[in-house]
Amino acid sequence: MTEPNQVPARDVYEYALLRVVPRVERGEQFNAGVVVYCRARSFVAARTHLDEAKLRALDPAADVAGVRAALRAVEGVCAGGAAAGQAARDDAGRRFRWLIAPRSAVVQPGPVHTGLTTDPQAEVERLVELLVR
Repeated sequence: MTEPNQVPARDVYEYALLRVVPRVERGEQFNAGVVVYCRARSFVAARTHLDEAKLRALDPAADVAGVRAALRAVEGVCAGGAAAGQAARDDAGRRFRWLIAPRSAVVQPGPVHTGLTTDPQAEVERLVELLVR
């Protein structure tokens, strides 16, 4: 039982932004999601939001459906189960590390940052609102 003035325990979490880079050779990008991992809670989740107008501004011929599919795939890997494919057998930490590995693709992870939270799920929502939408 917690005492009335006791602060809830905060756990370390890591997060990376998901960036859309429509034309890799140009290096132009914008944020389209966030992946959050909290080891203490075996938690990993992603939320994405594709701003189609930004995508079209950077590349009028962009494959919008393909970018959406790539972002949905990240959410699926985080969720686990059938949507995660082969990654479903991996724990939350391995799935996070795989998702944040550098790649030269249209959807790329940014650098990893850390913080403290009492609620990793709420942190996902806070970060996507703050940094993506």
